[in-house]
Amino acid sequence: MIGIIGAMAVEVDGLIEAMEEKTPETISRMTFWRGTLGGTPCVVAQCGAGKVNSAVCAQTMILRFGAEIVINTGVAGGVGSRDVQIGDLVVASAVVQHDYDTSPIDGDKGRDLPLLGVSAIETDDRVSSLLAACAEEVCGGVRRGVIATGDQFISGRDRLHEIAARTGAIACEMEGGSIGQACALAGVPFAVLRAISDNADDNAVDDFPKFAAESARKSIALLLKALPRL
Repeated sequence: MIGIIGAMAVEVDGLIEAMEEKTPETISRMTFWRGTLGGTPCVVAQCGAGKVNSAVCAQTMILRFGAEIVINTGVAGGVGSRDVQIGDLVVASAVVQHDYDTSPIDGDKGRDLPLLGVSAIETDDRVSSLLAACAEEVCGGVRRGVIATGDQFISGRDRLHEIAARTGAIACEMEGGSIGQACALAGVPFAVLRAISDNADDNAVDDFPKFAAESARKSIALLLKALPRL
C-alpha cells in the first residue's frame, strides 16, 4: 500500500480521478481515497496546508491504511537558484524544517528534531531514485536536493535567501518535512516530489496561482508513470 499526500485539491484530484475501485473514508476531517493506480494499491488524501495537518495525514495513512511507503506530492517554491526554475521537478534527497529552532536553550542541538536527533531527514533512496528516473522520462530533467518545510508561505527575497543559506535547500514548502518526521518516527520509507510553482520571492504571490495548476499536473503525470514500478 502506497500513501500519497497533497496539500491542495489541485495536487491530488488528478490521482483520485484516475483511481480504480476507489472508496472514500473520512478521518480527522480528511477524506482518504483507497483504490488502485496502475494496478498498485494506494491511498490518496488532501491534507490541507501546514505541518500539523500533513503529519496527522501521514500518521493516519500508516496506522489506519497500512501504508508501506508515503509520497508527498505537489508544488513548491524555488529559492532563486538559476538551477531550479518555475516548472522544474524536484525530488528531495532530504527534508528539513526551517522554522524549528530551540537553540536559545539547547545550543547547537537546537535544530535537531525531538526523538530523532537530526535536523535533516533523508528520504528513501530507492523510491526517490525511481521518481527521479521517471522525471527524466516525463519532463526530460529533474533536480535533487534538500527541501525545506515551514508553516509559512515564503514570499520575501530576504527570508528566502536566509532559509537557503542556512539549510542548503533548493525548494521550500509547507508539508514535506513534517511528513518525513512522521514517517521517520514510524520507520516507514518516504519521498517528496515537488514541481516548482514560484520562486518564493517578491513575485511569489503573483506567480503561485499562475503556475500552480500546471506544475501540479507534472507531478501527477510523473506519479502515474512511477507507481506501477514501485
